Amino acid sequence: MELPTPLERAPASLAADAGCEDLRLKREDAHELGMFKWRATLPVVRELAGEGHATIVTSSTGNHGAAVAWACREFGSHAIVFVPPRVTETKLALLRSLGADVRIAGVDLDDAKHHAYVWARSEGLPFFEDGAEPLQYEAYRAIGDEILEQLDAPPAAVVTPIGNGALAGGVGAALGRRSSGTTRVGVVAKDMPVMAESFDAGGPVEVGPGSTIADGLAVRVAIPLAVSRLRDGVDLMLRVSEREIAAALVACHDAGVEVEPSAAAALAAARALDTSGPVVLVMTGRNFDPAVLERARADLESFPD
Repeated sequence: MELPTPLERAPASLAADAGCEDLRLKREDAHELGMFKWRATLPVVRELAGEGHATIVTSSTGNHGAAVAWACREFGSHAIVFVPPRVTETKLALLRSLGADVRIAGVDLDDAKHHAYVWARSEGLPFFEDGAEPLQYEAYRAIGDEILEQLDAPPAAVVTPIGNGALAGGVGAALGRRSSGTTRVGVVAKDMPVMAESFDAGGPVEVGPGSTIADGLAVRVAIPLAVSRLRDGVDLMLRVSEREIAAALVACHDAGVEVEPSAAAALAAARALDTSGPVVLVMTGRNFDPAVLERARADLESFPD
């Protein structure tokens, strides 16, 4: 993958949808894996492999696990990935194509993570928790730097979808260092708001169970390091409903931007902004479930608002 990843003008229909005259898309979905996670798994796996670990355990709803498996293949290690039930078939197929040992456990991502952590400790293997490694934040800074170098003028706002928060923490750190006038916007799924609730509280909080079609945002338990980094990396936190994400997903695909719901959440959030100047949406991934898109086209009202 050549760097930097593309930063392109959004199709006119998406700019109109967002109510933004100058809308740009940072296409992290352009990587061969179809998402941004490779940037941060590469340095972590490199470090673990360099310490002599032949097997690395992690948990994921798909994208992070695939990126770990991809990085393990680069450095001659083996990935064991614990996933929750009902993982998107597209992501499950990608995991297996990359040689991951996939194990289904728990009821959701955080439950699968607990199973993975306990099993890894019992086997004496390293557990790579997505969002808990400082190297990840440093890697994601590059995206913020690239955005600033690819634009002629600083953006008015950059919108980043938030799962565990590492991406927004890294991108926001770069923007804060170099472009103080840019509003750094984080977006979470309204029905799985733990990172927004923790951001507002200034520390990790507990929330009840939830679900979202944006599986990359399906985090129930906040990671303390991520919460602390978001406090310095995000200026505005927005929540978007399942119906808003579904509508944005359809709008993206109708415009030829074939991303997954987690990325479409950035477009849904952009509708709430009132800024002048370029607005950048970080397009986090393209590994979507066709059935979700079909449902969004056929029955948008079936998604909660």
